[in-house]
Amino acid sequence: MKQYLDLLTQVLESGEERADRTGTGTLSVFGTQSRYDLRDGFPLLTTKKVLFSAVVRELIWFLKGSTNIHDDLTEHTPIWDAWADESGELGPIYGAQWRSWGGRGFDQIQGAIELLISDPTSRRNLVSAWNVEDLPKMRLQPCHTMFQFYATNNGELDLQLYQRSADLALGVPFNIASYALLLMIVANEVGMTPRCFVHTIGDAHIYKNHVDGVRKQLDRTPGELPRVEISNKPMNDLVFEDITLHDYEHAPFIKFEVSV
Repeated sequence: MKQYLDLLTQVLESGEERADRTGTGTLSVFGTQSRYDLRDGFPLLTTKKVLFSAVVRELIWFLKGSTNIHDDLTEHTPIWDAWADESGELGPIYGAQWRSWGGRGFDQIQGAIELLISDPTSRRNLVSAWNVEDLPKMRLQPCHTMFQFYATNNGELDLQLYQRSADLALGVPFNIASYALLLMIVANEVGMTPRCFVHTIGDAHIYKNHVDGVRKQLDRTPGELPRVEISNKPMNDLVFEDITLHDYEHAPFIKFEVSV
């Protein structure tokens, strides 16, 4: 995960001090890109513990089209609790847009899968969570806004994510693992081999109250990457127990406060 650690160093050394929506303040760099080759191992950070179980729970929740934390999410992980309303609803966020764009029934994920099968070299294979009309209805507007698939001539599959806003210390290790896992799931669905996750970021920032924890993390030596195994079954039938993490050795957890 040298790519991620290099990005942290870049922002610490050259980031611009900026005010932000949360009032915490950040160090920020605009326009970054990192590439993670899944053939080298699954890109789960080893210089601190990342809760892979929460990554899996959230991604399956998205893929179901869910938007309420009481739909088999909050009892396993509180990652969305801070933004949900009193009934647990978040509005038409990621899963809603992925599986029924604007509530109109168009399933972008299924469309992307069908396009990979029918026209694998298409340059139009994108999935978007950024529905401008629905933004006011969302409790938290999408940070990871859209992603695109790229199939190679030898049956390998890449995924590039554009993330408009990236909390490097707390959120990005989670985002990297989530979209790498999504790449694996879709590749399995279409009979391809997952290759690279490409992470393109607009505002890449470190919150000022995260700086000490980031420096502590940068003093640690990265370990070998783990591997992930997914049951050979249709994407829509996958459950938590179908995704298994192996050989994950990591440094101790570092607590970073959530800026809401």
